[in-house]
Amino acid sequence: MEDTFRHKGLRKKLVQEVRSKGIRNEHVLEALGKVPRHFFMDSGFINFAYKDQAFPIGAGQTISQPYTVAFQTELLQVNPFDKVLEIGTGSGYQAAILLEMGAKVYTIERQKELYLKAQDFLPKIGYKPHFFYGDGYEGQPAYGPYDRILITAAAPDIPGKLMEQLKVGGRLVLPLGDSRTQIMTLVIKESDDKYQKTSHGYFVFVPLLKGTENGL
Repeated sequence: MEDTFRHKGLRKKLVQEVRSKGIRNEHVLEALGKVPRHFFMDSGFINFAYKDQAFPIGAGQTISQPYTVAFQTELLQVNPFDKVLEIGTGSGYQAAILLEMGAKVYTIERQKELYLKAQDFLPKIGYKPHFFYGDGYEGQPAYGPYDRILITAAAPDIPGKLMEQLKVGGRLVLPLGDSRTQIMTLVIKESDDKYQKTSHGYFVFVPLLKGTENGL
């Protein structure tokens, strides 16, 4: 795997494109410019790695559109050393962006194939989140509470157990809705029983499923 001058030039163009679509957080854009997205793509899609599009990664999942990754990350307002719980590791690309921003990342994947692939691959290119194979709806309470929680799949409602694991003052971002279309939603936990919810446009994600792929 090589990260050539050509790849770096294509990433620079991608950052400019994402900026032109409204992303303003310079830390998010800088991270997008550093993470080699072509490393995360199946070989058949490598030549399209720096197009602002989603692509299949296996197990019925996708690597998100870079703009969508940037949009969710900007809403999170990640600070260095924040504890971030990511629901849906997928290819590991979003986790790498969060790590580039200095976060401590705890990431959960329910598809064994994707979990094993990311667990093997990410450390080889210098990214070391805490990996978990399990049900994203359950979160990972043993390591909480978290400053930020990011859900990278469509949920019909806000999982209560994840809200319990969010710190007061913390931010949770998720695409909220049915399998056809969702509204990107930011939830700020104001107290243990009070939170503020705001809507931030329409997106389409694969659904957030309960349990693991083998039903456990």
